[in-house]
Amino acid sequence: MPRYFLEVAYKGNHYSGFQKQLNANTIQSELEKAICTLQRQQVLLTGSSRTDAGVHALQNYFHFDLDDLHHQFVYKLNAILPADIVVKRVIPVHATAHCRFDAIGREYVYKLYSRKDPFAHGFAFFYPYCLNKEAMSQAAGIVKRRKNFYAFTKTNSQVKTYSCAVKVSHWTFEADEYSYTIVANRFLRGMVRLLTASMLAVGRGKLSIAAFEELFDSSSKSGFSVPSVGLYLKKVVFPEDYFEE
Repeated sequence: MPRYFLEVAYKGNHYSGFQKQLNANTIQSELEKAICTLQRQQVLLTGSSRTDAGVHALQNYFHFDLDDLHHQFVYKLNAILPADIVVKRVIPVHATAHCRFDAIGREYVYKLYSRKDPFAHGFAFFYPYCLNKEAMSQAAGIVKRRKNFYAFTKTNSQVKTYSCAVKVSHWTFEADEYSYTIVANRFLRGMVRLLTASMLAVGRGKLSIAAFEELFDSSSKSGFSVPSVGLYLKKVVFPEDYFEE
């Protein structure tokens, strides 16, 4: 049976996350419902990256198997879907392609703003405090050098290892808006939000650089977090020429 990747983007404000849940409105459930309406059959989607409730995505993927794809699949699907979810493209792939296991990295961005802005509300975190930007940039550099992120994952995470290889970690400051960007081979539950909050604590002088670095060798958890509203999955990274194959 032919396999396809579905590239999607969405605003997460009104959803209980990416993955289908019982008695909850999610991105996956909306997409499966729309495909069923269009194709007149149930289609099971497999997701690439699980985003939590309220988290946005500029790019995420599902894969699915289907014998007879509607010739206007993307156009028709977007007409059925709610306005806060868009299908960007559908991509034919080989039968064993897997949108989760074949991905080699993800890029996340956390957005904040320091001056009240009704147009940023709901899409970034309002944080009207003076910050030591140099200290935050120094902390971001530490993130890139470390591997053990046990302190920066939710307590109920069930994983075999807390090791992540971070390739990019930096802050960008532009007037009243600023953001944290991180790229890694994998992410733990809550990792980006916990890291962001801890570096904000460094920026406000509530956590020293030394104490921040000690968290990477600690068996304790970071005591800081930020809300989901500012978090974006920006990109899912696949090997070069992956889709051309």
